[in-house]
Amino acid sequence: MTSAPTPGTLRVDDLVGLELFIDTIRFGSISAAARQHHLSQPSATERLRQLERRLGVALLRRGPGGSAPTEEGHAVAEWAHDVLASIDRLAVGVAALRTDAVRHPLRIMASLTVAEYALPDWLHAHRATGGGPVELAVGNSVAVARTVADGDVVLGFVETPRRFPGLSSTVVGGDTLTVVVSPDHPWARRRRALAPVDLASTPLLLREQGSGTRDAFEAALAAVGHTVAEPLAVLASTTTLKTAAMAGDGPSVLSELAVAGELASGRLVAVPVAGLDLRREFRALWRPGATGHDVRGFVRLARQAEARRG
Repeated sequence: MTSAPTPGTLRVDDLVGLELFIDTIRFGSISAAARQHHLSQPSATERLRQLERRLGVALLRRGPGGSAPTEEGHAVAEWAHDVLASIDRLAVGVAALRTDAVRHPLRIMASLTVAEYALPDWLHAHRATGGGPVELAVGNSVAVARTVADGDVVLGFVETPRRFPGLSSTVVGGDTLTVVVSPDHPWARRRRALAPVDLASTPLLLREQGSGTRDAFEAALAAVGHTVAEPLAVLASTTTLKTAAMAGDGPSVLSELAVAGELASGRLVAVPVAGLDLRREFRALWRPGATGHDVRGFVRLARQAEARRG
């Protein structure tokens, strides 16, 4: 008869439990982590309990408000991050040893803000861990989702609150939109924060329909019962929007990542807004089944890079 494993002994199939444990901490609940892994909550709960039995320590405190790591769980989480990162490096290294002479690049498409202000850090981390070549295309969030669905790229990153049926997704990070104007604009001298109705009734410099920035802004206004006014102008890139706003053409709504330099130099002024949640998520998209080591590894690196930035 096979004896029970000694507490503290891990097996290969416990790696799924470790990933589930890390995501439970990240999302704050077992149910949310289960959804990311396409598991039922009972199955996820049993995997976590099996991991706790295997390690011989309690990892999570479960309560009506969600799940939080125990003191021992915090320590295990730190070590687990290193273990999972090492596995990704192993997978990349083994792939490099394959006899196939051609290394097929990882084909990625990202929305504009992600591509310009987040992906450079992700690509650096990918190269630093021995990752292979990457082919990157850029477009708005709707175009990214369509290209992933068509199979032209294996992994996409979007910044829109839209959901895309038929595609798998997970959150890797996020940012906050901010209203910006030139220093000479009347809003730059306001003493009170703007109200949602002020934004809804003012023609703004905006991105095109299908842009994640436009979608997120419209969704934020819709959540408090407002719609966006007819735009002052529709411009197809962050750079042109910043240039127009700095020239005094009108207010714009852009990612805080995109305008950090202009705000620091005083070329743009951030206008506070009350009663409007302008936070948004960066999400990875892929077709179900397209979850090879290269896809999973890049998503994990992106998430880790975003956690360091946050």
